[in-house]
Amino acid sequence: MAFWLLKTEPNEFSWEDLLRDGSTVWNGVTNAQALINLRAMQLDDQCLIYHSGDVRAAVGIARVSRTAYPDPNSENPKHVVVEIEPVGPLAQPVSLAQIKAEPSLADWALVRQSRLSVVPCNPEQWAWIIAQA
Repeated sequence: MAFWLLKTEPNEFSWEDLLRDGSTVWNGVTNAQALINLRAMQLDDQCLIYHSGDVRAAVGIARVSRTAYPDPNSENPKHVVVEIEPVGPLAQPVSLAQIKAEPSLADWALVRQSRLSVVPCNPEQWAWIIAQA
């Protein structure tokens, strides 16, 4: 099992929306590296849901319920989507400021490539986030 972080603008689609809907197609990704990351996702991989924008914090955990397939709403054959469903909320949000303050996370793509919307997490990064929550 692998770990990922998925960024979303909470005013467009929030953790609460995922809880309400029970699942969603994770779409709208167009960055080449983010699309590579979506294609690498496997069934049951765990995903941190991260609210970007004004919030800037990891808020919940989801799992991949369907692996990458062509985005039905895009004419670009390189665009793919995955489906996710909620696992549970974090006990408390883990802010970007907390993440940036932790020296062991300085090389994480979340910190180094701030515009990347689909970010891999290694087991140590994942464990750190869960411990902070």
